[in-house]
Amino acid sequence: MARIENGDALTVPLQQPGGKFSDDGYGLVTATVVYKSDQGASLGSVTNRGSTCPLAGASFCDSHKYSITYDSLGVATIVVDYVGIDPTVNTATRTNPQVGTSQGLTTAHITSHKNFFELQTGFAAVIAGVGTGTLAVPVYATQNDVAGVIEYQGENGTRFERSTGGRFLGFKTPEYSTLYGRTSYLAPQTSFSGHFYTSDDADVQSLLAAVGKTSGTNDFASIELLPAYMGTTFTAGWFGNDQLLLAQVNVEDFGLLFKVIYEVRYNEEGFEPTVYAPS
Repeated sequence: MARIENGDALTVPLQQPGGKFSDDGYGLVTATVVYKSDQGASLGSVTNRGSTCPLAGASFCDSHKYSITYDSLGVATIVVDYVGIDPTVNTATRTNPQVGTSQGLTTAHITSHKNFFELQTGFAAVIAGVGTGTLAVPVYATQNDVAGVIEYQGENGTRFERSTGGRFLGFKTPEYSTLYGRTSYLAPQTSFSGHFYTSDDADVQSLLAAVGKTSGTNDFASIELLPAYMGTTFTAGWFGNDQLLLAQVNVEDFGLLFKVIYEVRYNEEGFEPTVYAPS
């Protein structure tokens, strides 16, 4: 028992004047309150996980963690951190997403190039083309190779096993030296990584179930993962396929909230819907 000559006996934690209150700009609010108590006092009223923040205007915040230090007189200083979601953001259920973008190049097979069969905007010429036919039914010209095997040739020395396409056999004409023998190219790869906080465990369950699935908008399972300034419609390619794929979700407890960390991948040509189901 600390020696008490004047003032409060500190048999229960006594809130100290002041406090710290902050908003991260996305809706996550944190607060810090300091208490004093006798070394032998019961601390449960302020250290219980989920206890309500006593600061004015921060009653929606609940305790997340605390620390205690004791001085030489046996007085305990208790620092309690509180977290909550701003009531004006998404009805206090979920913070707005914080998102970063990474864009680079990765190796991809040349046949996956968007300019392989049909000329796309920004390119001087098509890579293989469709011969005298159409994308649905290409018609390539007959071309014998040195062994007398009949193959069929498109643009830039491309060869196919049938006049209507079939398996791509490669670039076999040395005349097109910059493409001769090539099988791959460097394709743009974009990914978005972000996180948000939620008080609703249904949000966590919905996103975990959506991993490996696609979206043509900036949300998955009705949860916005990309801010509107990055776009709200993500469909493209010959068939208007979804361009976003939820690649990863990690979840951490944060007080009575859940911190959801995720990665979304972007494919300019869209993801094949027979392989990737929509969320």
